[in-house]
Amino acid sequence: MQVEFWNERYKEKVFAYGLQANDFLKEQNFPPNSKILCLAEGEGRNGVFLAEQGHDVTCVDYSEEGIKKMNQLAEMKGVQIQTICADLNDLDLEANTWDGIVIIFGHFPEELRKKVHGQLYKALKDGGKLVMESYHKDQVNYKTGGPMTTTLLYSEDELKSDLSTFPTLKINQTMREVHEGEFHFGNAAVIQVLAEK
Repeated sequence: MQVEFWNERYKEKVFAYGLQANDFLKEQNFPPNSKILCLAEGEGRNGVFLAEQGHDVTCVDYSEEGIKKMNQLAEMKGVQIQTICADLNDLDLEANTWDGIVIIFGHFPEELRKKVHGQLYKALKDGGKLVMESYHKDQVNYKTGGPMTTTLLYSEDELKSDLSTFPTLKINQTMREVHEGEFHFGNAAVIQVLAEK
């Protein structure tokens, strides 16, 4: 979807996906004071949550309105985050930089998906961890969140292929109740990924 769509969505006072971090992310642990990158971070709920845990967090999104909301949420919660307004098409991730990378419901067209996912392994430090939750292609049947076109939804095989450089890779396709704001609400088909370098 185009940046104009997201700017319109994030312009509203209400936080489109709520103020709470993603449930799957909340189950994960990172070493104290980890340097964590959150990609396609929207309004900042996941990055701010990680900053509240004491991590050094950088959030990237291409929506200017999303960046404003991230900074607003960080101020509300009394934490510091770094924000970068950038299109992931134009972003090259620096090698061996991050202890953790988080992508929650970041859905990209195939070419961009391969570009972004293809950089994750090199961008992590040794021992670094990737945490990702996405909607599965079956999600078109549920209409409880995410893009309503299978080309922007993911399959297990696609993610296995994209992330094949990781020596430790766990991909779990499941159904779960998602309650994250107005636009992610209800029973949903998701894919959860944990990978370590």
